[in-house]
Amino acid sequence: MSDDDQRDQSQPAPPAAPAAPAPGPEPEPIKFFGTTWVEHDGGYALRRVGMAVGSLVTAVAAAFLLRMAYEGLEIGDVGPFLSISVVILFAIASSIAFAKTWESFGSRPRPSSDEAALKGLKAIGFIGSLIAYFLRCLVEAPGEKLRRTEYERAKVEFARRRSSRTGNPAARRPKRKR
Repeated sequence: MSDDDQRDQSQPAPPAAPAAPAPGPEPEPIKFFGTTWVEHDGGYALRRVGMAVGSLVTAVAAAFLLRMAYEGLEIGDVGPFLSISVVILFAIASSIAFAKTWESFGSRPRPSSDEAALKGLKAIGFIGSLIAYFLRCLVEAPGEKLRRTEYERAKVEFARRRSSRTGNPAARRPKRKR
């Protein structure tokens, strides 16, 4: 081996410089989808199908468990009032959870909203939330429309701010004193 070959092998390759982030606003990631919703790449369609199937299977399994709980009430002979009350409670909680979850896909909650007070109710009506998630996954990633609107608005605002700049401010001549 020649000296040149030995030198080439002993010198480590210079580390690759990290790519500079693109200027402008960054898209907000969506849970389970990351930022694949921006360009619909990186397995976006497969993720949507997977999340739709997963939420539907989970909703069906949860309904089965609730059915078993109801049968347990029937076996325990708690009476018709309690049995009917439990069914009505879950139906109302599921419908409220569905409505609130569906609403959350289209707008951000206000800081003073009652979302914290509804957490317990949404936990009881989790089947409604799962069904809302399933239905939204059939159309788009849950929350994609809201985030896309915000992202497009941020890009337009960034472009407007960038275009109003006129060169390097440090290179400008100082103003004359009168």
